[in-house]
Amino acid sequence: MKTDIEIANEYKPVNIRDIAVTRLGLKEEDLELYGKYKAKVDPETVRSNKQGELILVTAINPTKYGEGKTTVSIGLADALNRLGKNAVLALREPSLGPVFGIKGGAAGGGYSQVVPMEDINLHFTGDFHAITSANNLLCAMIDNHIFQGNALQIDPATITFKRCLDMNDRALRDAEVAAPNTRTDHFEITAASEIMAVFCLSTDLDDLKKNLGDITVAKNVEGKPVTARDLHADGAMTVLLKDAFAPNLVQTLEGNPAFVHGGPFANIAHGCNSIAATRTALKLGDYVVTEAGFGSDLGAEKFLDIKCRRTGLKPGCIVLVGTIRALKVHGVAADPKAEDAGAVTRGFCNLLRHYRNLTEKFGCNVVVALNKFHFDTDAELAAFDAECKKYGIPYALSNGFVNGGAGCVELAEMVMQKCKAETLHFTYADNDPVLEKIRKVCVNIYGAEEIGCSDEVRAKALEYTEKYPDYPICIAKTQYSFSADAKLIGAPEGFTIKITDMAVRSGAKFIVVYLNNVMTMPGLPKVPNAERIDLVDGKIVNLS
Repeated sequence: MKTDIEIANEYKPVNIRDIAVTRLGLKEEDLELYGKYKAKVDPETVRSNKQGELILVTAINPTKYGEGKTTVSIGLADALNRLGKNAVLALREPSLGPVFGIKGGAAGGGYSQVVPMEDINLHFTGDFHAITSANNLLCAMIDNHIFQGNALQIDPATITFKRCLDMNDRALRDAEVAAPNTRTDHFEITAASEIMAVFCLSTDLDDLKKNLGDITVAKNVEGKPVTARDLHADGAMTVLLKDAFAPNLVQTLEGNPAFVHGGPFANIAHGCNSIAATRTALKLGDYVVTEAGFGSDLGAEKFLDIKCRRTGLKPGCIVLVGTIRALKVHGVAADPKAEDAGAVTRGFCNLLRHYRNLTEKFGCNVVVALNKFHFDTDAELAAFDAECKKYGIPYALSNGFVNGGAGCVELAEMVMQKCKAETLHFTYADNDPVLEKIRKVCVNIYGAEEIGCSDEVRAKALEYTEKYPDYPICIAKTQYSFSADAKLIGAPEGFTIKITDMAVRSGAKFIVVYLNNVMTMPGLPKVPNAERIDLVDGKIVNLS
């Protein structure tokens, strides 16, 4: 089969003006064009009073083989449009870290892609660069303030705001900063930065400026917080982010509209595209298909407990993506690439816990999408079907990778039947103590027996409960397991989760909780994808 980039290059895209005007009812003056096939849409200019149904796509715990959550999202949106519905996508932007690292591009795959895929996977409209610049401007102003006399009496030992870079670079996990008090610091990847979270969780430019100003960067010598507003950095940071804040409009391979905007990771950040893009899409479409990163224990939990709590949004239906090969991994198959129907049955426990969490704990309507591959055997598919029937789980096969929207029509029909935003139960209450919020997620969603932490972490939790009583939590942990141990696959139980640290993000208005020393600056693999990517005769190759 052709590569993703070869398929994308064969597509003759529609001028983005036409999609905006004829499909979404926008006016040309509502657009800021970035060439023929990309545009930004100012949310303030969207006059529609429509409120479409929201569909969230999530997945089981991922494996190194990839489960195709974005591909399913795109195929589902194309299928809904094939069925006569005005469906709009709202996805995250890819980070250069995974593009040049191990994962490759993140614009879908096969015949379910958003285009122009090279642009989306690389510099796109410059949003990530703007976020990186705003972040590092604040860092420069912190150190410059200290150098120029330190009128705010910042204690350099308490600086918590980190520099960032949109690249996997383990050498920057520890870096020496000398301006003027030498200290050891570390970079974060841009997708895990607080500026990315603020960018995605702000409702408009005024809200963005306020939230940027609220960022706590350090404490002064009296132990009181110092904010970006105290440094007079909020205005300049807002200026850097002003153009980036407008959602990006592109298209699928079937000429359907897609907003691609914001890109926090879900393992070390909150994993959802921007509120601005989601709300804009909901004003313009009958259905909006969005996704949240990694498994439902990470992306979907944060989408529901953070984003929905913040906005009042409720998904009418959640699509839970799984694959036969992933179930074999969770079923401890000797060789996941070889036929093993027994491993599918054993590994089904992982999908079942995700499904029950979403239906029973959150109260949502759920449809399972089995992302089908050509190497799945009849025996393995039969084992999957038997397990779904055993537990009364509705599912449809997804063949979007090979057949585009036509391969997801059955899934789309099932989603439309289920799609009705009736209830949404949060995992914890706004006023629960911080440790109780963590315990409820770890016990009720992950399946842990208990949580543990040091006296230092416990003291932080008590401080944050007092100072930030209504903040939700954003847990940073491995994506490969319900637990904090990547090796505990399947549906582990009876384990204790150790909280290694936590930090307040007063701009994003949540508390980050670190489990098992998770890294916020990834590293490149032994053979990074960057070694394959090249420019040959003027064409980019091996991007996917």
